[in-house]
Amino acid sequence: MHTDPTSSPTHRTAAPSGDAITGADPRTRPARSGDDAQIAALFDTCFRREDGAAVLPWRYTAGPHGPSLVRVVEAEPGAAAGAERATPSLVASYAASPRILVTPAGPVTVGQTGDVMTLPSERGKGLFSALDRAVMEDARAAGWPVVFGLPNSASAHIFTRDLGWLEVGRIRPWTFVLARDSGARAERLRVGRVAAALTPWAYWRGTMCMGRMKDLFFAKANVVAIARFRPEVDAVTAAAAGTDPWTVRRDHAYLNWRYTDAPSRRFKVHGVFEPSGAMRGYAVVQLPARGESVGYIADLVALDRVAFAAAMEAALSHLRKAGASVARAHALEGSRWQRDLVWSGFRAGKAEDSKPVIARLLDEAHPLARVARDASSWTFTDGDRDAELMS
Repeated sequence: MHTDPTSSPTHRTAAPSGDAITGADPRTRPARSGDDAQIAALFDTCFRREDGAAVLPWRYTAGPHGPSLVRVVEAEPGAAAGAERATPSLVASYAASPRILVTPAGPVTVGQTGDVMTLPSERGKGLFSALDRAVMEDARAAGWPVVFGLPNSASAHIFTRDLGWLEVGRIRPWTFVLARDSGARAERLRVGRVAAALTPWAYWRGTMCMGRMKDLFFAKANVVAIARFRPEVDAVTAAAAGTDPWTVRRDHAYLNWRYTDAPSRRFKVHGVFEPSGAMRGYAVVQLPARGESVGYIADLVALDRVAFAAAMEAALSHLRKAGASVARAHALEGSRWQRDLVWSGFRAGKAEDSKPVIARLLDEAHPLARVARDASSWTFTDGDRDAELMS
């Protein structure tokens, strides 16, 4: 999300060559490799972090779907205490990353916004809008028919009111109670005092749901922890992709980049296999950080309900053993993933905690333009968000 994006040293932009495009605000230009350290510093400053130099190369250049489109704005000459700068200093940056979708007509590349960063001292000068317009023109030139994003509450209205974006859905948190402890009660208190008081009941209900899932896959599927995805997963995800009209291509190269090679090393993977050895699905969890009580169901793909039950039960059991008080997952309202979470025993968060999903239609004639208008039809788990880690 725009509240926790990632950018990169050693990135390469996929923007058209040259420092300007037709109609682009002259204050913006495509990022260059020499900007890497400053983009990382901008990231750390804007988001109060210290890992930009380590995280951002993974984000912008390592992804198998291609390099990100990145634009920056330099400080005006002499902006620092009236002195000439020896080297340009970046005050704002904007990135959009490619995502290859599986469609009936074949693969189509769309964009996902991530990093929108402006130094506090430079806000209110129109840089956000200038960068968005320029990056959208870069995306149009790259042939992306749609760009989507998950803005925070501070920027969502700017996108939809001023920049031509549409709100196409809402994403809402869901919670599964794994323990009867203070951490679980604190998380349920986010919903309300009654929900917090009923934590023991929610724990009992969740345990019953996990038992039901065990009964469903008993002797029908085996669940194994796996260190890396192998090419066998490609057939599974390709078959599952036909369920929804908007699904990011999850082949083994993408899954390894997204999870097993992610800088945090906080993702764990379980594969689901038939007794014969054929793969039927997988689940990915994000382990809670030290001192935290929340773990996440980051991703789950299954070919049938038996494989789904095996994958979900394994994910929840792993988080419980890792010390998580609750498991969290976010789902687009009205989506198949939301229905799956309800079936699994997850409880809804407050409606006020939902966030908008927006889309920019760059080619209204493209078949994906219609699909993009209704996010409830998308395959979208927490792993499809724009930040490496969920929070």
